[in-house]
Amino acid sequence: MTSRGAPPTAYGHVCWAYDDPAALDARAVAFLAAGLAAGERVWLAAAGTPDSLTRRLDGLPGLGDALRRGSARMVSVDDAYGVDEVIDPETQVQHYAAATDGALADGYTGFRVMAEATPLARTAAQRDAFTRYEHLIDRYMRTRPMSAVCAYDRRELGDPAIAELACMHPETNAQVLFRLHAADPDEGAVALAGELDPSNQRLFAAALERADPRPVDGRLVIEGTGLRFIDHRGLIRLGEHARHRGATAVLRTTGSAAARLAELLDLPDVRVEVVR
Repeated sequence: MTSRGAPPTAYGHVCWAYDDPAALDARAVAFLAAGLAAGERVWLAAAGTPDSLTRRLDGLPGLGDALRRGSARMVSVDDAYGVDEVIDPETQVQHYAAATDGALADGYTGFRVMAEATPLARTAAQRDAFTRYEHLIDRYMRTRPMSAVCAYDRRELGDPAIAELACMHPETNAQVLFRLHAADPDEGAVALAGELDPSNQRLFAAALERADPRPVDGRLVIEGTGLRFIDHRGLIRLGEHARHRGATAVLRTTGSAAARLAELLDLPDVRVEVVR
């Protein structure tokens, strides 16, 4: 987790919570310029009319020329996400997969999008769908040359809603104690980082349900090398999720405390592997 206000990396899949639109534009310039320098096709997706969005991108330093060349594009969130109110997660992943394939076919090295997605996450139903999509697209980006910053206006959504979204990303500038995101696709694994304690059990339960990791060969692998702390509630919840899918939860962590706790609790559906 990065501290609030600190810029995240220009690569990967990042949740960027903001209070100041000028800071959002500065983040967009840095992120998209890095993509252009790497030979990628870049999009900036936000709310607005096509003309107003094009003028906005043309006015951002260094992006106007890319807009005229066609390597940069400003799109409305309705065009980028194909939504009315609540997105369909699988359809949206297919939409961005097609955009990535199109960029590669046109000779670009990859595809990158800065998405101001606040309008798609205002209601509980929207967030339930959008967080599911966030995990699916995170899995897609593990194997394909796509990267994204998903921006959310803290003034509109508030910190609890931001936390629902931020915890589904590998990186974020929001204040969340844990992050649940995609890991090794061959094992169907998820990665779990940060801390799981009584304060965030409800959020963790929602994140786990939305990600809905599935077992491979009877094992549900959780890469926990970035996990600093997990209490008995977290271990029990992992075991319950695995058991309902006919599997054993395998938590890989660098610390021995979780292994001792699982042994004390005698959890039949949880195995903790200490890795170095």
